[in-house]
Amino acid sequence: MATAAKFGIKKRSGGINITPFVDVLLVVLVIFILTSNASIPGIKVDLPKASSAVALEKPKTKAITIDGGGQVFLDAYPVSLPELEERLRTQKALTPDFPVIVRGDAGVQYAKVVAVLDLLRRIELNQIGLVTGKPS
Repeated sequence: MATAAKFGIKKRSGGINITPFVDVLLVVLVIFILTSNASIPGIKVDLPKASSAVALEKPKTKAITIDGGGQVFLDAYPVSLPELEERLRTQKALTPDFPVIVRGDAGVQYAKVVAVLDLLRRIELNQIGLVTGKPS
């Protein structure tokens, strides 16, 4: 009888068979490794220089900020209105049509913002944006 139990119907042990799950995870891992390395790295080339090259990058936006005390900043640097006009005219000579954003503090005098906008109109800058916050 001892031999019949040895070769007869086997009783299943408790637990979950995770072998198929591990097989699927290994296949997914192999696919991930193959696809992540499949991209060809860029080939380094020394490109020739041309005198009439067209710039493909967009012009950088200039940010004019007016804080609560009425101080004017151009790209985080404090400037006076005449200095702001001079720097913007210089930038316009280099890049004729560059965007400008104006950020005015809510507590600043309206006349200061109008003075900056009037300066931008005199310089004939057309791409002007006013930055506002989201209503709470």
